[in-house]
Amino acid sequence: METTGTNRITGLHELEEFRFQAFESTRLYKERMKLMHDKHILDRNFKPGDLVLLYNSRLRLFSGKLKSRWSGPFRVVKIFLSGAVEIESEDGTKKFTVNGQRLKHYLGMAEEKGDRVVIHLTEPHYADEE
Repeated sequence: METTGTNRITGLHELEEFRFQAFESTRLYKERMKLMHDKHILDRNFKPGDLVLLYNSRLRLFSGKLKSRWSGPFRVVKIFLSGAVEIESEDGTKKFTVNGQRLKHYLGMAEEKGDRVVIHLTEPHYADEE
């Protein structure tokens, strides 16, 4: 009877040790996955007055896979501690709050300085057509 009780207690201790090893293994796995995930997160620092583009995740209604999912530019009005950003349209008519992860800096279009040259394209004339 005493041997059976000792075996029972030893089995319970081994079971507790297996649970601890499983818990520790899971904790290490979660830490590794968090590091891998955080490596891909970009730190975007916006300031009031910056121009940004907004990612439109609901664009699936339109066909055309080459259509850009970024709309804007918008102007940053206010930044909240939670990571939310209040933006307004460039003309100042619409203001709304979005998650800061849906925004990226707007770099603008490259503008040419100086005179523009306009070239009109016409059909070429070949010598044998005359």
